Amino acid sequence: MDPALWDEIGANPARMLGALGQERLDQLAQDETFVARVREEDERLTAYLEGDRWFQRLEGDKPVHIAYFSPEFGVDGSLPQYSGGLGILAGDHLKSASDLGVPLTGVGLFYRAGYFRQSIGDDGWQRESYPLLDPYGLGLTLLRDREGAPVEIALELPGDRRLHARVWVADIGRIPLLLLDSETPSNTDEMRRVTDRLYGGGGEHRLLQELLLGVGGVRAVRAFSELTGRATPDVYHTNEGHAGFQGLERMSELITHDGLTFDEALAQVRAGTVFTTHTPVPAGIDRFPRDLIADFLTSGLFDGLDAGRAISLGLETWDGGDQGVFNMAVLGLHLGQHANGVSLLHGEVSRGMFGMLWPGVDTDEVPITSITNGVHAPTWVHPALKSVSERAWGDAYTDTHDWNDRAVVSDAELWGVRQQMKGELVAEARRRVAASLSNGHTPAWIEDLLDPEVLTIGFARRVPTYKRLTLMLRDPERLTRLLTDTERPVQIVIGGKSHPADDSGKILIQELVRFSRDPKVRGRIVFLPDYDITLAKDLYPGCDVWLNNPLRPLEACGTSGMKAALNGALNLSILDGWWDEWFDGENGWAIPTADTASNDEERDDAEAAALYDLIEHQLVPKFYDREGGIPLAWLGMVRHTMTDLGTKATSDRMVRDYVQRLYVPAAAHDVALRADGFAEARVVAAFVTRVKDAWDWVSIASVEGSGIPQQAQAGDTLEVRADVRLDGLSPDDVAVELLYGRTNEDDALARDHSVHLLSPAGDPVDGVTAFTASLPLSVTGTFGYTVRVRPSHAQLVSPVELGLVTYAS
Repeated sequence: MDPALWDEIGANPARMLGALGQERLDQLAQDETFVARVREEDERLTAYLEGDRWFQRLEGDKPVHIAYFSPEFGVDGSLPQYSGGLGILAGDHLKSASDLGVPLTGVGLFYRAGYFRQSIGDDGWQRESYPLLDPYGLGLTLLRDREGAPVEIALELPGDRRLHARVWVADIGRIPLLLLDSETPSNTDEMRRVTDRLYGGGGEHRLLQELLLGVGGVRAVRAFSELTGRATPDVYHTNEGHAGFQGLERMSELITHDGLTFDEALAQVRAGTVFTTHTPVPAGIDRFPRDLIADFLTSGLFDGLDAGRAISLGLETWDGGDQGVFNMAVLGLHLGQHANGVSLLHGEVSRGMFGMLWPGVDTDEVPITSITNGVHAPTWVHPALKSVSERAWGDAYTDTHDWNDRAVVSDAELWGVRQQMKGELVAEARRRVAASLSNGHTPAWIEDLLDPEVLTIGFARRVPTYKRLTLMLRDPERLTRLLTDTERPVQIVIGGKSHPADDSGKILIQELVRFSRDPKVRGRIVFLPDYDITLAKDLYPGCDVWLNNPLRPLEACGTSGMKAALNGALNLSILDGWWDEWFDGENGWAIPTADTASNDEERDDAEAAALYDLIEHQLVPKFYDREGGIPLAWLGMVRHTMTDLGTKATSDRMVRDYVQRLYVPAAAHDVALRADGFAEARVVAAFVTRVKDAWDWVSIASVEGSGIPQQAQAGDTLEVRADVRLDGLSPDDVAVELLYGRTNEDDALARDHSVHLLSPAGDPVDGVTAFTASLPLSVTGTFGYTVRVRPSHAQLVSPVELGLVTYAS
């Protein structure tokens, strides 16, 4: 319609239509070729929105409606409602859910000033600005009732206050995204400011945002479902703990509307709730003063809900916990029967970090699984690569093809596209740097800023200290030599924002910016201000290498390297997050971790030195080793990366994992407990109460085994009898398990041990029930076993879900 204007208005469709003008629209209406293309695109869109997709073809029982809550959504640069990776992940989740046909509704808040716009002063210090956003100019529509009036959600607050919110709807393909907005005439000035900025305040302001997201979000979904005819959600997914109050709102409804008790409502809510944790550090979790939470929970916000018991769901009751605070991650785990981290390593870290909620349970068995994040390939893959895919394979799905075949895509063609994308990044970097200069004058050195022929390393992300923005500056002289080598130089393009209240992060940015402005290196290292989705779409494809050097294991996943990889960039990273599980030696380089360092300084020195060594001795030679002007060995790694990670690193794979591993089971549990007037919810609640009341007196009186010497032989038979005191519980209430296998050097069972269920043998005698097993063995070597007893019920997701396990002494 007008490519130059499209770029000028920031690729915003709503603004584009208004900016074109009637004369241009009239011209287009007379253009038969254009009108035909519009009709073609409309037919494609209709087929996309209404046709069957992967989810519709999925066999078996499945969810009817998933409500997906997140405090931020990074859908597009024209809708700035995100701060970083959490929001980008949420946006990609919605887009892949749409592509796959998953019946999901997103729920978030509409922040009138978004996060913030970043500029860098002459002193290198980050400055923030908060331009106000007009929802009507962002393609949003206001949710209205059948009479045409705006739907408003209201929350009762302490001090006879009420928080009102209107609901904006963004159509993300097939997926509606509901965004609650406190800027409404019904609110006082104080309440209007609740959704002013993303992560803009603490204390009560932050709590009000999270109450509106969780409680108001559930009420908004109810209203939206009623008005549109969508089914009531059977699965609720909370993307981090910010929306944890959604579970208390649902419990309140079950208690007041359906007559359930607190425990029955808790069982029902847990059954259909998925909780995803994204932080590997306790400091990343929202925690509020217990007394502040008590004020809100006793204000009439939750009808019928026992405030004391509700507060207990978020308390840190373990040894060393602070019982004066209310922990949103603890609330999320108590309300979600299905929980996960966002990479294999992060799942392991999460099980260690939250294991105290399941006392007596081995860390490996803590019921937190993992689903590794992914990225939305159609969003993040450069159009030039899509064009190559269309020529070679007839479609733009670059993540589904084998890029290793040089007969299909030649080295010259692939290298040419990679160079084209780098050239676009260089041009954009020069434009942004020139625009950021405060005097408005474009100096001559801008024309020498970066070089498309030079090995280009990218680094861009939020700037908390653990991501170590300035690790590359550890030895500035060595870095300078790498950047200014006359024959084989390196250049680095950097972006990132520090939270407005985080001066430590701003100091790191200032240090980096000051280094980059040194005339000795000015053309080879650049900091690009206001890192966002729009800049990222130039940055990821334009880099040869993507750098990530967090403190291991503090990167939960880190998806920026995935986006770069799908565009043919190679990763250079600490083995953390997703890289820890998918690095294979051919898709990039692993920076060794200095785990044995005695202090932080020694660790940073060692890891920075390893980083320089890899760049100098591996990356540089491979990139500059050319045949006919093309780095063939380098391109071999590029081809492998695009093919291998293309099948793994996408949000389509991630959403399919969520559907099959978490959403389908959650929906099944929700339906099972809800059937016949919540009959099974009542059974589960009674079971949990009965077991918890009795468990202190459950014990294993004795264990007898025969048939196995210290060294097991395959084919031996182990005979085991365990006498168990159940204190009034029935054998059906428990599982008595034999844990067996090889032993390690400490004479403990190895982590890969096996589990076999013992069967009750007769009626109890003097309160003791015998359980027995006869087990043929398939292992040979050092051998050990033990017996344990745990609760057992068909509606428990994990064997140790209740945290009640008794081992033989």
